[in-house]
Amino acid sequence: MPSSAPEVNPPGGLLTIGELAARTGVAASALRYYEELGLLPAPARISGQRRYPASAARLVAAILLYSDAGFTLAEQKAMIASGTSAPGEWSRLARRKLAELDEQIARAQAARDAISHGLRCPHEDITQCPNFNAGITARLAGQPLSRSHPQLHGQRQPGSREGASANPRAG
Repeated sequence: MPSSAPEVNPPGGLLTIGELAARTGVAASALRYYEELGLLPAPARISGQRRYPASAARLVAAILLYSDAGFTLAEQKAMIASGTSAPGEWSRLARRKLAELDEQIARAQAARDAISHGLRCPHEDITQCPNFNAGITARLAGQPLSRSHPQLHGQRQPGSREGASANPRAG
């Protein structure tokens, strides 16, 4: 339902930074920062005030969408620059981001599994659990949680000679 409040600028007209901020839910300071980074084109100025075309709201929404997908502002700037200069660059950046997201998902899943295991551990004090201690030993040996996590379950790592608990239900 359209607002009955009068609009300062008619649809399709130029927007002040405050109006653009209100339309997009992004703070005016963030809009100025996007402009400084080159993500948002420098707007026209009327009496020293920034005036954005209504289409700037879509650009801000695109910045937010890229951010939601995990792209940093620097990566977004590279994508914008590549869009005009190097065909295929966007695909390369997107594939690299997918690989990063896959790594983050794997780390998060390993963390979730380790925490779930800890909740099922029969030891009241998790630090007394032999499997937890095997996981600590693996971590001290430089293994990330995703590799040391099997130690928490009393499982052997492929190629590992060190055994953990023979009881998979223990700790």
